[in-house]
Amino acid sequence: MQGDYQKRVDLIAAAVKGTTSVRTETVGPKIANHVPHHLIRFDPEVIGITTQQIVQSLRAGSPSIELNPNTGQKPNQGIPADANTLVVGVWMMQPGEDAIVGERIRTLLTRKA
Repeated sequence: MQGDYQKRVDLIAAAVKGTTSVRTETVGPKIANHVPHHLIRFDPEVIGITTQQIVQSLRAGSPSIELNPNTGQKPNQGIPADANTLVVGVWMMQPGEDAIVGERIRTLLTRKA
């Protein structure tokens, strides 16, 4: 099953690859089951949208997407996030949802406010 999680992370990483100012990283929190999480770091000044605006847009969209609670927060539970980091957990995703999440995040990161 760990391989499935990594495939989901890789698909999301590929979706945002090449986006201006975006850096990605996969981490495995040092708690419980060590499922990989995908960190998407970006410069809101360059992108033209804040972390909270992305969270709100994903939540309000259809389908609604909820990011890990560590999104936009200080490091917690072994996840090295900060104010400009989206934290995508993949452990509850159903087949195909990784592609939807990756595309929606890419769309938000590539539009100008």
